[in-house]
Amino acid sequence: MSPDEDDPREPVWQAIAHRSLDIFFAVVLLLLTAPLFVVLIVWIRVDSSGPALFRQERLGRHRRPFTFYKFRSMVVDGDDAAHRALIAAEIRGETTVVGGSTKLSDDPRVTRAGRFLRSTSLDELPQLFNVLRGDMSLIGPRPCLAWEADMFPEEYAERFTVRPGLTGLWQVRGRSSLGTLDMLRLDLEYVRTRRLRLDLFILLATVPSLLRGNGAR
Repeated sequence: MSPDEDDPREPVWQAIAHRSLDIFFAVVLLLLTAPLFVVLIVWIRVDSSGPALFRQERLGRHRRPFTFYKFRSMVVDGDDAAHRALIAAEIRGETTVVGGSTKLSDDPRVTRAGRFLRSTSLDELPQLFNVLRGDMSLIGPRPCLAWEADMFPEEYAERFTVRPGLTGLWQVRGRSSLGTLDMLRLDLEYVRTRRLRLDLFILLATVPSLLRGNGAR
């Protein structure tokens, strides 16, 4: 995949810089967190039955499907009907915030280990492999499921013109306290103002955002 394949509006030098930044930080973070990977894998396996690594098909740039990785934070084969209903309500513009978060309150699918993983975003660490593979970038819109994309209004289609990201404007401006429509608006803002300087700002701002929690659940 050529570096300038992401966005034809982006200068080649900037596309190369973006991809180089992705690879550098992904490799460094994987090396630094390797011992943590081992601890989390053991904890997840002991805490509940099922694999430690969760694999799921998500949509990437131009809605191309790819295999998305996370640490498993839910029971295996949980019913997602409530989650689908929540997203549909947010798309209709309904308020779904409970306790400062738009995530499902007391979701029975979430395991004990999963609650910690989600609150700290440690469940996202395996996505660094997606970044290395080129499926994702460090910064960008969140990779969504096909049924979620089918619900998105057409006016937000531009979000699919760049690789999805591990973090983004949604993370530093509210995280789980933001609903789907707010997230989509931030996705468009990012795509239309995408610059290397903005990516660096988001990377630096993500750390304090994670430490504050910002509505994570």
